[in-house]
Amino acid sequence: MPFVTIGGITLHHRHIKATGNVRPIIFINSLGTDFRIWDDIVSALDGEMPLVVYDKRGHGLSDIGDISSIDDHVDDLSGLIDHFGLSKVVLCGLSVGGLIAQGFYRRRPEMVEGLILCDTAHKIGTAESWNARIAAVKSKGIQEIAGAVLKTWFTPAFHAQRQPDLNGYWNMMTRQALAGYIGTCAAVRDADFTDSARRIAVPTLCVAGDQDGSTPPDLVRSLADLIPGARFEIIGDAAHISCVEQPEALVALIRDFIASLASGAETDG
Repeated sequence: MPFVTIGGITLHHRHIKATGNVRPIIFINSLGTDFRIWDDIVSALDGEMPLVVYDKRGHGLSDIGDISSIDDHVDDLSGLIDHFGLSKVVLCGLSVGGLIAQGFYRRRPEMVEGLILCDTAHKIGTAESWNARIAAVKSKGIQEIAGAVLKTWFTPAFHAQRQPDLNGYWNMMTRQALAGYIGTCAAVRDADFTDSARRIAVPTLCVAGDQDGSTPPDLVRSLADLIPGARFEIIGDAAHISCVEQPEALVALIRDFIASLASGAETDG
């Protein structure tokens, strides 16, 4: 079934099984999006490894729930992993999804085989910038900020050449539940994984779009510099949502990263 209730929160998800000895990858979407941003990635990897995508609370078709911190999102991810009976996973998180992945690792490091942290950081933005965004959205709705946000999500070339897609992602963002969006903004505002990033002890790949206006490459590199042995890669001709703009490049990096991991004794697929 595409829905499961965990801790009183109903989550919308897809679980794609596969044979072999590759760990499942769980994809965690960004602020103001749902799991459809991973469609091209999932389509390319389907059959190669087990895959899970889900709408975090307050987004997509999942319940809004109460959101007071990143830990609320970590609760949902942790419960989803337990629901599927997975013993070890690879987490691939974009933006706030990367914060959720770091939060899960801090709580349950023994469950994580590897981390793929896309267009994210150990700390994103400032209290002032997030408070200003929250105030604007509370006053005038998500539409008030959507134009500026989409300029950080996608490159000028995407804006010029892919107008139907741009319209679709505008719709995705502006149709998010207001309470879910605001709550997650506050959760990102208050999240700081600077210290815990230094204690990550699993293989980690940090990826940045070369034109990301939300978490610029230098910020993503600073996260990679904190994590012992982390690999840092830049995807060309991509902004913040590189999985949409340059899926082939991200798929290639994911395949290479998964191939580099030591194979587990059994699959959880």
